[in-house]
Formats: sequence, structure tokens, C-alpha cells
Amino acid sequence: MAKKVAVIGAGNVGASCATYLAERNIADVVMVDIVEGVPQGKGLDLSQAAPVRGYDGIVEGTNDYADIGGSEMVIVTAGLPRKPGMTREDLLKTNASIIEDVGNNIKKFAPDAFVLVVSNPLDLMTYHMYKVTGFAQHKVFGQAGVLDSIRFRTFLGMELNVSPNDIQTLVLGGHGDTMLPLLRFTTVNGIPIQHFVKPERLDEIAKRTRGGGGEIVKLLKTGSAYYAPAAATVQMAEAVLLGRRRVIPMSAHLTGQYGMSDLYIGVPCILGAGGVEEIIELDLTAEELDALQTSGKFYKESLQVLGY
Repeated sequence: MAKKVAVIGAGNVGASCATYLAERNIADVVMVDIVEGVPQGKGLDLSQAAPVRGYDGIVEGTNDYADIGGSEMVIVTAGLPRKPGMTREDLLKTNASIIEDVGNNIKKFAPDAFVLVVSNPLDLMTYHMYKVTGFAQHKVFGQAGVLDSIRFRTFLGMELNVSPNDIQTLVLGGHGDTMLPLLRFTTVNGIPIQHFVKPERLDEIAKRTRGGGGEIVKLLKTGSAYYAPAAATVQMAEAVLLGRRRVIPMSAHLTGQYGMSDLYIGVPCILGAGGVEEIIELDLTAEELDALQTSGKFYKESLQVLGY
């Protein structure tokens, strides 16, 4: 029997997630959206692409949450996208009400599923989903650091004119302006990045990474990024569905790690068949730890807006 993944939200991010999932031949996909006809139309369109693109899983769309029943994983992309001049935090209250409705339906129709949150503000919405569903903390996690890391890898690849596939890095902290690119953990096929790029230029590239999502919002003018967020999301979904135990920076629930508790924030984790199987606690410098905890404090205070 094929695995099943539900994607909540059939907008650009959700449809891209469904596309990448189908092309990986990982699972059957069901897209759910409140707009009648949109998920059905996109599902049918993706199904008709299958003979050329080489996948054979079922891709369908629906407006009925009952159709997510039996899903091993639910990917949540629902919510308003950022618009020019809008921060992730501006979205907080509006998207919190959407996440509450989605979470209650997941709890009702897919109580055994893992939940991967993509909706912004990412770390806050992941915490909210955790509370709404009441699921175990290892089953609810957010796509954050992996996207920020691939953006950093991309910018460094552009700078060096080398393949970003040869660049390894970690970006921790909140998925927003307080994210923390770890330069001393950044290498080009094992060679420290400082061998190639001067410190002041590295700081400039790290700054561009922090604003990577906003840069795309300004360029598109009517929406936000979706190809890279979907690619990062599917990498995480694959780690769970195929039990690959990938080491991935992601939004996970902390219970004392890095001196923080009861919040979701980007940290390196082992992601596998059991969901978040381990949170890796790095030996950070005092400066790095302070930056990470400052990011955590920001999100901890923001949770008070949601009544936590």
C-alpha cells in the first residue's frame, strides 16, 4: 500500500510541494484547500503530467478534510503569504486562526500523522500547531533552517562560482531576521569558507541570507517564494517517509537544549522515521549562543500574543 501525504493549501507552495513529492515517487498526494475547484484542478493537472514526468502515484485535490484520513504526514502551507513591506510577524494573528482550524481537522481526521509546518511566521505557527493538535513534540516540526541554509549555500555558490552542492552550512535560530548563519560550520567540500571569502564579505552574504525571503517578496511584488520552500519541505518529508535519518536544521521543540525551553526554533536535528529523533546540541561559542538565545527570546515573547 502506497504511503499518503496530505498537503494543506493548494497555493504556490502547496502545489509545488505536491509536484516535488509526486516526482520523487514517495507517496500518493492529496491537496486540500478551501477554494472550490482549485485543488481539484491542480491535482488533475499534475496527474496528467505523470506519463511524461515518470511518476505513477495518485495526486488529487479536495475541499473536504476527511480525505486526509490515513495520511502518514500532513504538510501545512495554508495561510496568507507575505506581501511587500510585511514581516513574518505581521501575519501572526491572521494565520494563527487558520492554523487553529487546520490543526483541529488534522487531530480529527489524521491523528497518527506527522505534521510539517511551512506557514509563516514559521516558528510561532509550528508551536501553535503543537498546542492545537496536542501531538507529541517529535511529531510536529517546522521547515525553517533547511531553507535558510540552502539560500546561504546558493549565495555562497554564486560568490565563488562553484556548485552549491559542494557547500555545507548550518543556519540556526528563528526563520526570520534573527536567524544565525554559523560561519565556522560552513565549508566548501570540507575546506573552511574563510579560505575563500573574507570576513566582511561573509557578513554581507549572511545578511543577504537573513533577508532572502524578503528579497523575493520585493521582486515578485504580489507574493512570496515557493520553489525553494517546497524543495526544502520535500527533503524533510522524504527523511521521515523513507526513514533516512538526515541531519537537518529545522524548527523543533526545545526542552532545555541551548538553555531554552517550551518554544520552537531552528536547531540541528536528526530527522527520520520517528520524526525528530534527536536534537543535536552543538558546542557554540558564547557569542553564537547569545545570538541564538536572543532569537529564542524574541519568539518566546511573540508567543504571548497568542496567549501562551
